[in-house]
Formats: sequence, structure tokens, C-alpha cells
Amino acid sequence: MNKEEILTLIKDGIMDITRLKPLLSDMNTVDIAEIFDELEKEKIIQLFRILPKAMASDIFAYMDSVHQEAIVTVLTDAEIGEIMNKLFVDDAVDFIEEMPATVVKRILENVHHEKRKLINQILQYPDDSAGSIMTTEYADLREDFTVREAFDSIRSTGLNKETIYNCYVIRRDRLLTGVISAKTLMLSRPQENIGDIMDTNVVFAYTTEDRETIADQFKKYSLLAMPVVDKERRLVGIITVDDIVDVIVEENTEDIHKMAALVPSEDPYLKTSIFQHAKNRFLWMLILMLSATITGTIISGFEEKLMVLPILMSFIPMLMNTGGIAGSQSSTLIIRGMAVGEIGLRDIFIVVWKEIRVGLLCGLGLGIVNFIRVMIMNNKNVTLCLTITVSLFCTVIMAKTIGSILPIFAKRLKIDPAIVSAPLLTTIVDALSLVIYFSFAKVILGF
Repeated sequence: MNKEEILTLIKDGIMDITRLKPLLSDMNTVDIAEIFDELEKEKIIQLFRILPKAMASDIFAYMDSVHQEAIVTVLTDAEIGEIMNKLFVDDAVDFIEEMPATVVKRILENVHHEKRKLINQILQYPDDSAGSIMTTEYADLREDFTVREAFDSIRSTGLNKETIYNCYVIRRDRLLTGVISAKTLMLSRPQENIGDIMDTNVVFAYTTEDRETIADQFKKYSLLAMPVVDKERRLVGIITVDDIVDVIVEENTEDIHKMAALVPSEDPYLKTSIFQHAKNRFLWMLILMLSATITGTIISGFEEKLMVLPILMSFIPMLMNTGGIAGSQSSTLIIRGMAVGEIGLRDIFIVVWKEIRVGLLCGLGLGIVNFIRVMIMNNKNVTLCLTITVSLFCTVIMAKTIGSILPIFAKRLKIDPAIVSAPLLTTIVDALSLVIYFSFAKVILGF
């Protein structure tokens, strides 16, 4: 039976434990967690109560924070403790960070002392650091272990580890010295020493390192997990690829919001109130509205002359829109290139020269098409066609040049490049496109 059929059973008012329990036992925990998104609060609590105990904590970790809170508020202290003590530390931290203070206090009171200590330790790290997303449940081995002893250690502790595909080799003082994969262990002789077969070239992160940098390293080295060390290089935790996927999604979402002139929001769209949506959008809308004063001032300065040749006004939207698109194309590509490590600060001259040449080609193509269009529409007025075509040509080159410079310049100043891609770029390109247009009009038309 699939998810839709189970939902139909529940929504029809059938909460038959004898029927649902075996059905749920055969489903993936992630798919079961998605079922809760379709249910009302009462049904959520009823369904959670009948989940197989062995699966409950796994499903809980994948649930939405709103549903988690609804469940926790009706559970007994013993039930809360049972769930929390089965969660991996990083999942427990993610859950606690989303809960109100009163709920957090009750949760921590029902967690084992050692686990509570680990949770509090991770909560103290900065939000964007490696320490904040690591888990302390990892498989470690000693250099002097044999392969046989290593397998004995993994069998005795591996059930409670988040991953055992990579085991981290440490000394007695917990100093990280190497890493060994499950494949290497399985293919090695039982009597071989771990220190002889481990990989000493370990890619690791410090607890205070930025998590976006960590995500880049996961991609660069194709990692499934990465060890995290303190400033003395003692192993304190690991970051797994599932946590990095979450980081990438969050960072990309934040960049998209900034590029669209929005204040980033941590909540999903449908669960964000209209007042919060308005608040997130209003500031940049206000800034862009006020920045339009610059373009308005430029147009006002030519108001009397525009009265003499009003047809020039009809081409202003086309020039500004084309310039805006040209600049956005360049800035988007540059921001993406910097995000994936293809473009660095030292590449600014190469990037600008490339975008200038791209602008020349695009401007030439658009200019030719535009010249023909204006000639047909304006009774073969050559001087007018020339004015608009040259203005368009220069506007495209200008927009692509600025669109390539701004993100790199922002990065140099340690400003998020996504911030400048929409608001600042739009304002600059609009103003300069008008200056270019009216300057050529003055020279060519005696404007």
C-alpha cells in the first residue's frame, strides 16, 4: 500500500492499529514523515502514537518542526526522553533550535546527562560554523588496533553511530591522525595494523570554520563525511553529507532571496505570515523606489528638450530593460562561478575583458535588429535610428561590464555578492543607460 492509500484510510477516520502498523512498518521513514504534512493536529498525534517504536525516533527526525512541537506537547516525560535519547545528536540539536524556550527546558530535562552535555556544547557554536552542524556519533579507531580489533570495536559500538563507512583514527589524546574506509578494512588481513593501512591525508574542518566553505570541500573531494577537530586538532565530531545537503539548500535559498531583493526568511513560504512576507519585501522595495529618484532626476533635466522631440521618450523603457537584463545575466553567471569556485578575486580582469567582448557581440546583434526596426517604424529617420542603436550598443556593453565587476568587488569587500545583483545593479544600470542615451541624443540630434 502506498502513501496515498494510507492517507485515505486515516482521513476517512480509520485509525485501525492492526491494519496501519504493518503497513507503516514496510514504508520508508521519510515517506511516513511526509504523511504528517497532510494531517490535522489530532490525526498527527494519533498516528504518531501507533508508529512502531523502532521507527518512531527516525520518523520524528524528518518531521516538520510544527508537527514535532505538536507531538512533544502531548507526550509524557518518559516518551520525550525515549525519543530524544534515540535521536542522533545533530538531529536533536536541529529539533531543539526550532522549539520555544519552555519546550526546550522540558526536553533537556528528559535527556540523559551525557547527551544533554553534548547538545549544549553544539548549541554554543556559531550558527554558520562547522561545529553547529556536526554530530558526535562517529566511529573512531586507534592506530595500534589490528583489523580484527577494529571490526570488534565497530560491532560493539557501530549501531549507535551515524555512519561507519569511514572510521577515523586517533591517538590516545584524541589527536586525529588518519581515516580508513570500510572497504579498506574488509579487504585487509585481520592481523594488519590500522596505523599501516590508514590514509593519513585527511580532509578535515575546524569547529569554527564556515559551513559554506565546508560544503565546497564536500563537493571538491566527493566526501560522504568529514571529521571536525578543535584548535589542537583533536577529533570532536563529524559532518555527514545529509547535513551538507541541507546547508547547500539553505545557502542557495538565501542567495535567491537576496538576488530577488528580499530579506531571507528561514520559514517555508506557506508557513510564513503575510505580515512577515510584507516585512521581508518592503525594505528593498522602498530602497528601489527611492533610488528611482536618480533616474527621475536625469529625465527631468532633459524635460524641456524631450518636449521638442517626444518620440525619444518611447525608447527609454526598451533601453533600461535591455540594460537591466544584460547586467543581470552577467552578474548571475559571475555569482554562480564564484559560488562553485570557478572564479576568484584574481580573475577580475579576465572576467571583465570576457564580458566586454560578450557585450560587443550582443550589442552589435541587438543594435542591427533595432536599427532595422526603428527605420521601418519611424519613416527611415536615420539620425534617430543611429542615436537609439548606438545608445543600445553602449548600454549593453556598460551593463555587462558593471554586472561582472560588482559581484567580484562585493566579494572583495566581504559583502554577499547576491545583495548587489538586483538592487544596486538595477539602479546603476538604469541611471547610466539614461546618461548614455541623452548624451548621444545631444551629439547626434543636436538635442
